[in-house]
Amino acid sequence: MKKVLVISSSLRSRSNSDALADEFARGAADAGNEVEKVTLREKDIRFCKGCLACQKTGRCVINDDAPAIVGKMHDADVIAFATPIYYYEMCGQLKTLLDRANPLYPSDYRFRDIYMLTSAAEDEAHVPERAVSGLTGWIDCFGKARLAGTVFAGGVSEPGDTAGHPSLERAYKTGKSIE
Repeated sequence: MKKVLVISSSLRSRSNSDALADEFARGAADAGNEVEKVTLREKDIRFCKGCLACQKTGRCVINDDAPAIVGKMHDADVIAFATPIYYYEMCGQLKTLLDRANPLYPSDYRFRDIYMLTSAAEDEAHVPERAVSGLTGWIDCFGKARLAGTVFAGGVSEPGDTAGHPSLERAYKTGKSIE
């Protein structure tokens, strides 16, 4: 059994990337894993100041919701990030959280497998490439971690557009494959 953390970064309720997160989480739970889902909606996550105090103390100096989420990331075996694609990139909320995860860099983090779940109005296969590249840049800073998989839901823009979309089954199966 693995400890799986699913982070949904969309601020819109009933979002399509959140639906992917739910299906991934359901699959991981059905495979017998311990699953926790965190949504960034309603969270106070401020920008990194670049002070690097966290490199010495292991903790961010900013008192908001990010340190608690980063702590959950530290303790997870598997992390799945769900994001809508805005202008062919991950949403700003997710990028801000990744920047704030800087205390993890010198730590003895547990995570090894990272997944990315994306949704966009555009349906071409290349649409999530820049978002995946951005996440891969973050992962590359963590030598024990790897990008283990991605799921993309294209052609969805309104809340609930993923209903019946094949990406939901792919998200479920991807989560279920975690052993």
